[in-house]
Amino acid sequence: MVEAQSWTTRRMSNPRFDAAATTTPTVIDIPGTPPHSSASSNGKPFFLSSPTVSPSVLTAAIIAAWFGSNIGVLLLNKYLLFYYGFRYPIFLTMTHMLSCAAYSSAVINIAGIVPRQHILSRRQFLKILALSAIFCLSVVCGNTSLRYIPVSFNQAIGATTPFFTAVFSFLITCKTESTEVYLALLPVVSGIVLASNSEPSFHLFGFLICVASTAGRALKSVVQGIILTSESEKLHSMNLLLYMAPMAACILLPFTLYIEGNVLRILIEKARTDPLIIFLLAGNATVAYLVNLTNFLVTKHTSALTLQVLGNGKAAVAAGVSGLIFRNPVTVMGVAGFGVTIMGVVLYSEARKRSKLLNQK
Repeated sequence: MVEAQSWTTRRMSNPRFDAAATTTPTVIDIPGTPPHSSASSNGKPFFLSSPTVSPSVLTAAIIAAWFGSNIGVLLLNKYLLFYYGFRYPIFLTMTHMLSCAAYSSAVINIAGIVPRQHILSRRQFLKILALSAIFCLSVVCGNTSLRYIPVSFNQAIGATTPFFTAVFSFLITCKTESTEVYLALLPVVSGIVLASNSEPSFHLFGFLICVASTAGRALKSVVQGIILTSESEKLHSMNLLLYMAPMAACILLPFTLYIEGNVLRILIEKARTDPLIIFLLAGNATVAYLVNLTNFLVTKHTSALTLQVLGNGKAAVAAGVSGLIFRNPVTVMGVAGFGVTIMGVVLYSEARKRSKLLNQK
């Protein structure tokens, strides 16, 4: 149950320069998939096939767009939920899902960025529905946490995803990693403990719900690796988003109506006096889709490893940018804890890479 709903911005609060809270972004965590053939004649979608743009410039532009969309959706979520006074995180998440469904349909069916794949069986449909439910839990919790904790703290908690992935992999599949991989997780956890103890804007509920969001993101990744194992059932990331987004919106609809009440009526009344809310929600939903599109484009034009490295850097950049915009207080110990967590994530990635190479020999 979300806290009492009000459209009034907190008293004595500047919507642009006050202290912030967090999270993940609703960032929708859609995994990378194998290379594909495009519908265009030269193997690229029409908007990426200009002969006048060099590959290096195109790649740099895509990476810049990736940073802008990932950080932008975090800042917009924070502004809407904390400063603007929009107290409806479930409804906000539902708009993200509807946006992803609409844009995915256009990008696949009209732009032809990837070939259209179809759900082939009721079994496959139920598997995707299960993933959508986990997906909803993760995104709603992440968006809700932004009402209570700063973006920087939210990103520090989100960086612990590898820890939860390792835990769920062991609990669900009994998969074990090398000792080196488990040791690399120690700084991941210790860093967030250090950051939590020294966080000036610490909020227990915000912290717990952000941890739930991070755990949900890891659980989705593990479950997806289990239930979509058949070659006939595997979907390209953009096709998976095409089917998951409307399912997620349908799941969220009864919850937003029950928990958040007459949000549609309140939104219409608010729009009559302040049309800015419509532009904020539409822009926020569009940027939420761009996060997924740029994830795919970065992987296509570079590699999955590059996307992982950029993800580590994004957390630090987002924390810094949010601090400059919202002026949320930080401490030396908090920054140190965040740094330790990021270092642990890098060590974990390197340890897993070495472990995979050893297993291949």
